[in-house]
Amino acid sequence: MSLPPVRKERTVQVPPATAFAVFTDRIGQWWPLATHSIGGDEAVTAVCEPRAGGRVYERLGDGTEHDWGTVQAWEPPSRLVISWYVGRDPAQSTEIEVRFDPADEGACRVLLEHRNWERLGDEAAATRDGYDTGWDTVLGGYTDLAGS
Repeated sequence: MSLPPVRKERTVQVPPATAFAVFTDRIGQWWPLATHSIGGDEAVTAVCEPRAGGRVYERLGDGTEHDWGTVQAWEPPSRLVISWYVGRDPAQSTEIEVRFDPADEGACRVLLEHRNWERLGDEAAATRDGYDTGWDTVLGGYTDLAGS
């Protein structure tokens, strides 16, 4: 079964280098941890390690960490690719690519594509549908912070 990628586009009023840095370095400030994490209310931050092979994870108040994914491509300020397996075996990872393209007057178009749903087998369609709406919520926090 092949499912189309989830695609989201946002424009933020900062240059690509700033948009990339907010997305990666400040993920713990904009990600809605209470509703979009493994630990829920116990999650205190999210981290994206700044390198290919780096971890993307959440940290709970007691220090426990839960992996979300692994950075596959780290190309500041233009591109980030993450194998994404929140709460799953890494062998079932989907893939997220985020591009940061210059836009008019110093702004940046942020293009997110979440793909490879077929790796989830019978759960693929329902999981894809959940992320299609979930990314709107998640990116709302990002655009709010990047624009401030």
